[in-house]
Parts: sequence; structure tokens; C-alpha cells
Amino acid sequence: MKQLILDEIKAYETIIIHRHVRPDPDAYGSQCGLAELLKASFPDKTIYVVGESEPSLEFLYKMDKVEDDTYNDALVIVCDTANQARVSDQRYNTGKRLIKIDHHPNEDQYGDILWVDTSASATSEMIYEFYLEGKDQGLTLSKKAAKLLYAGIVGDTGRFLFPSTTEKTFRYASALISEGIDFVPLYDELYKTKRNVAKLSGYVLQNFSLSSSGAASMNISKEILDEYEVTPSEASQLVSILGNIEGVRAWVFFVEENDQIRVRLRSRDIVINQLAKKYNGGGHPLASGASIYSWEESKQVIKDLEELCQAKL
Repeated sequence: MKQLILDEIKAYETIIIHRHVRPDPDAYGSQCGLAELLKASFPDKTIYVVGESEPSLEFLYKMDKVEDDTYNDALVIVCDTANQARVSDQRYNTGKRLIKIDHHPNEDQYGDILWVDTSASATSEMIYEFYLEGKDQGLTLSKKAAKLLYAGIVGDTGRFLFPSTTEKTFRYASALISEGIDFVPLYDELYKTKRNVAKLSGYVLQNFSLSSSGAASMNISKEILDEYEVTPSEASQLVSILGNIEGVRAWVFFVEENDQIRVRLRSRDIVINQLAKKYNGGGHPLASGASIYSWEESKQVIKDLEELCQAKL
């Protein structure tokens, strides 16, 4: 599959790379790391990255502006995006050829070529593996590409603490560091917390709910967001803090937006992606997302999560 993708890349002069909405470090890392890899390898090709910007990640890379007609004869690659509805910039399907590269469960099998590896800790890990496949055929890893891929791996493994981290993950991370990455400033930027977000984290720790079976939940309403002057995206970054609390086995984090309530599901050892699928979402077995449209519906999500925890007692 990696060879097929490399052959397609060699055949096109224009390549446009997408990723998912509300991007995280792996979305940016895989998308922009691939772009930098291709720019260093094929300087005569035109490579674009598109999608809405995430202010907290703009230190990593800036998105390009692309006209509609640029897609006419372009190869389009979508990174780190399981479902078509979550692709940032829906022009992704207007190119000449479409490739999907992802590490989420392959329930939405879109694209002309699909490379999906659910054993990978991050899509950025897959992009580095793609480089290894093609380094004898012209692929060149620049320091900038290495930094982006490393950031993506760090982000999606929770600094190598999540169960998805493997021996291969550490090998690849070590190899990327050997390219000369100064990873301390990178960590500082990735995990820098604004004061208002820090104050909201205090509110979360004081107000979350925890059942006797280990199911935890937290509601962040628009009123709370306004009070702390925090965006929904910034609030969602706090989902992991509940996982550090004694007695929490699985947890759900609700963040209210203008037209829906975002559901962030996380777990230590209980599979929760089928629960996410029930509520218009999906994802990894231990880290998933979904959408609901009322606070009344959130009560059912909590009830379902409680039942999953009870079943594993």
C-alpha cells in the first residue's frame, strides 16, 4: 500500500493534503509533516495543506488558501480522518484521485486508495513509516518534517503514556529526535496552558461527577465557557485531566457549542467507541468522540457509560 501511494504521488504535479475538523497535534503533524516530506523530496511539485486553522497549533504550521480549480488535476490525500463528514474543507472529493491515510477504525471506506493501520499509535507514525518505505526511492526527511511528525506522535500518545504506544513508536520517535529536533520548546508549546483555561480546569476538578463503578462525567455549558472566556476547542483540551483521578475508569466530557454538544469519551480499559457510534460518532476503542443536541440526551450517554462500567466490575 505504501508503494502504491508513493507511485501516485510521483504521478501528480499538484498534491492537496487535508485532515479533520477541530484538529489535534496528530492531524497537523501528519498532514503538514507529509507536506514537508514531499516538498523536500519533490521540489518541483506543488504541495498544499488546507483546512480551518487551530490557533493553539499555528506555531506548528500555517494553512494554505487554494482556489477551487486547483483541484481539477490534483491528487488529494486525507490524513487522520476516519469519516468523510469530518474532513476539514469538503472540497477533498473534487480532485482527480483520492487517498486516505488513517489509524482509526476503517468504518467509512472512502478514497481510491486506503491505507488504514489501527495498530499505529498516530497517523504521524504512519507517515514516518511511509518515509522509511520510500527513502531509497527519493523520499527525503527534512528537519521540519521530522518535528511535525514527532509532534503528532507525542500528541496522540499523550506523551507516550497511552496504551497505543508500542516499541515501534519509541523507535520512530527516537529516530525523529536524531534528526536534530529541539523537543523541549516543542513540548512547551504543545502543553502551554492559558490562565483562563487553567482556571477552568480547577472548575472541572471541583465539579465532575463520579459513580461507584468508575464512570465520570463533566458538563461544560456555554454559560461556563463565557464565564471563563474559553472556546469550546480550548475546553475540550481538558478532557484528559479526569483520567488522572483515582477511581475513574471511563469518562465523558460534554462541551456545548452553538449548534450541538460535543461528546469526548475516554477510558482506561473499557471499549467505548461503539458507544460513541451510537451518538453520531466513533474513534478509537479507548478514545472517541460524538455529538448530541440536548442536555437531556447527555443523561442517556452517562447512563450508557455507567452500564459499560458496571458490566466490567
